[in-house]
Amino acid sequence: MKVTVVGAGAVGASCAEYIAIKNFASEVVLVDIKEGYAEGKAMDLMQCASLNGFDTKIVGSTNDYSATAGSDVAVITSGIPRKPGMTREELIGINAGIVKEVSANLIKHSPNVILIVVSNPMDTMAYLAHKATGLPKHRIIGMGGALDSARFKYRLSEALDCPASDVNGMVIGGHSDKGMVPLIGKAVRNSVPVSEFLSDDKMEEIVQATKVGGATLTGLLGTSAWYAPGAAVSALVQAIAQDSQKMFPCSALLEGEYGLNDLSIGVPCILGKNGIEKIVEIDLSDAEKAKLSESAEGVKKTNTLLDSVLA
Repeated sequence: MKVTVVGAGAVGASCAEYIAIKNFASEVVLVDIKEGYAEGKAMDLMQCASLNGFDTKIVGSTNDYSATAGSDVAVITSGIPRKPGMTREELIGINAGIVKEVSANLIKHSPNVILIVVSNPMDTMAYLAHKATGLPKHRIIGMGGALDSARFKYRLSEALDCPASDVNGMVIGGHSDKGMVPLIGKAVRNSVPVSEFLSDDKMEEIVQATKVGGATLTGLLGTSAWYAPGAAVSALVQAIAQDSQKMFPCSALLEGEYGLNDLSIGVPCILGKNGIEKIVEIDLSDAEKAKLSESAEGVKKTNTLLDSVLA
């Protein structure tokens, strides 16, 4: 499998590193607009190959998309990252034009590519990719839910004082501080509801900490996080590469699912060789339905800012 990662910054480089270390891809191509930057990151990563025991070839390219030809999956991380105090929505003016141009260049050289969108605001950028490219809906995936769910499980394991592998939980809805819907009522520790271990107040604390997980890190780091986003992307790419039929919450284009239409938002998806193999409609409580509907309205409001880009 050949994978392209557009944007060789911290998130893109982490994507490439985790994909290479897992050793399921034959080649990873890093692309960046900064002269020599992707080539340098690729060289640095390749010098890890003998130390970390991977055979994946990593190459870099300065804005030459011919190097990406024949890619099976392409990850779009390019755009400006968040700074402290910024919302993801504030990035739309710059990032929308970048995502539209990058998508067109990728498809030109890899017409059968599956796109994974990371750039923020992620749900709106995934929606833009759908509208700008016309690709089948199963071939465009927004990464956010996989990352948000990993942050949710971190908070759960922290509160339960147990390994993260002992818990399972999912975040649906928009990839934004206000739009996330952590499904705390469905979270479990080894099949036992976490409500058996945690108070209502503690569970609400976990929900709120999850929703501001990205902003918390941005405040500490001075920029967006990169390790967990890179790991989340690599998990999605691996599920596609290995046709594993694993379920992840991803931003998918909805056409009636969950009673929603004409937007990309985080819902449970089965991933395999074709990208999104199936959108899974799970039973939600009335409160969860209301929160998802509220989240969808927020995403749609942000989507209206795309009018000039899509004109």
